[in-house]
Amino acid sequence: MAIKNIIFDFGAVLVDWNPHYVYDPYFGGKEKADWFLANICTMDWNGEVDKGKTIEQAEAELIAKYPEWEKEILMYFGRWVEMVGKELPGMTDLIRQLKSKGYMVLGLSNWARETFNRVKDGFEFEKLLDGYIISGDVKMLKPDAEIYYELLRKFNLNASECIFIDDNPANTASAEAIGIKTIKFESPEKLRWELKALGL
Repeated sequence: MAIKNIIFDFGAVLVDWNPHYVYDPYFGGKEKADWFLANICTMDWNGEVDKGKTIEQAEAELIAKYPEWEKEILMYFGRWVEMVGKELPGMTDLIRQLKSKGYMVLGLSNWARETFNRVKDGFEFEKLLDGYIISGDVKMLKPDAEIYYELLRKFNLNASECIFIDDNPANTASAEAIGIKTIKFESPEKLRWELKALGL
């Protein structure tokens, strides 16, 4: 079936986000920051907040486990806005072009409502999308299949008429498993080429 709906991940696809913007300067280099983010404030821990756990609860649980890192743990969400960079060049224009061709353009992101609200007004793409789901609202996370089904249900979509763009191969694999075509995002330039190759 023809593609009618184009679904974008947010972080590292439409907008730059990287905790190293905070922790590299703090620790005086990438090596110590890498260790801290791999062992203390991990992506799995961040994912618990993305899935709906409150920041306060997540912080309290981690500090109880690693009390010697309390200051650094509190920095994660305390300075979270500093981890957000600019919209990726050309992506907002791409959304405009896709919409002008009649495609429905949607978003699907692992993102906590509290942190998303801190920055969403600065995202031009957020105002252009026909709709989106963020994990914190539905208490589901990619790559779990349930969040893809929730998107299809909410917007009355047929999986075979959708293409999903995400930088995480686990997320694209789970979308493919339920019949959604995918593109693993690598760069705005390559994405444009891949969409054109598909006739979009």
